[in-house]
Amino acid sequence: MTETSPLAALGLRPIEEATYRELVARPAATTAELAAALDTSLPAADAALTSLRDLGLAARSGGRHIASSPTLALTPLVTQRRDQLRRAEQELATLAARYRATVADRASGDLVEVVTGVEVIRQRFEQLQLTATTEVQALVTATTLAVKSADNAAEADAVGRGVSYRVVVERALLEQDGGVPNATAALTAGEEVRVAEQVPIKLVIADRSLAILPMAEDAADLPAAVVVQPSGLLDALQALFDATWERAWPLCLGPDGALADQRPADALLPLDHQVLSLLLAGLTDRAIASQLGMSMRTVQRRVQRMMELAGVRTRMQLGWHAAQAEWS
Repeated sequence: MTETSPLAALGLRPIEEATYRELVARPAATTAELAAALDTSLPAADAALTSLRDLGLAARSGGRHIASSPTLALTPLVTQRRDQLRRAEQELATLAARYRATVADRASGDLVEVVTGVEVIRQRFEQLQLTATTEVQALVTATTLAVKSADNAAEADAVGRGVSYRVVVERALLEQDGGVPNATAALTAGEEVRVAEQVPIKLVIADRSLAILPMAEDAADLPAAVVVQPSGLLDALQALFDATWERAWPLCLGPDGALADQRPADALLPLDHQVLSLLLAGLTDRAIASQLGMSMRTVQRRVQRMMELAGVRTRMQLGWHAAQAEWS
């Protein structure tokens, strides 16, 4: 994310701000002296000085230039921008009130916006975060459709404004290139991050009032996403996030800075619970694999892990231990 210069809000370009700062630090200076100090060309320095004179920030004295008093020259610009922002805030409040008044009268189709194409999805994704004022909640799967974590500059902007982030990532994402560094950076920035074996969908919710989630590709093979306004559907998506968050394990940074989750060593993973439930229901390994969409070898490996955690040698003993430990 490009850092904005302090005086950019007053309409000054970087070269103009740098020129004014250089003038303030000098009693007077020629165009050539300023160009040399700023490591720029004479035409660029001359154009910057012309703009500063037009704004009342500089004056010419013979063949030299002097800075106007910052208090006298910048205060009117600050006041003008403050008045503009105040009028914009008033208009925003008016538009927001009008928007809320019409939400109840909208047809169901108006509560959902379907967007297609990588650029449009990325734009909506960024807008969602840039307009958040308190909280962003996200479910992140291992599959990326349009926006990669590394390309999410709006996240850093929102965190910098004090917006809190609660994120659940799929464990497989941490095994991908950049997964661990991205999660580490998020935790370092103060975000809350949890990990789950499986995340049902990719989802972002801003301030519990607006959500975006991807869909399958459309007829033209373009990625598509749905933007959801306040509605029963949004309430359901919020409930899905809450349930996924509760089942996930918090990620943390160890004393050595390494990434780790806070799951107890003897805890079962969510997928283990599913395997165990089907096993106790009398299903064979092959049937369990078919039900859960995994290989029979994976089922057997997970059963073996549970037996090791329980300290038992047979599946019958595993069933008894599961009942005693309230695993199922």
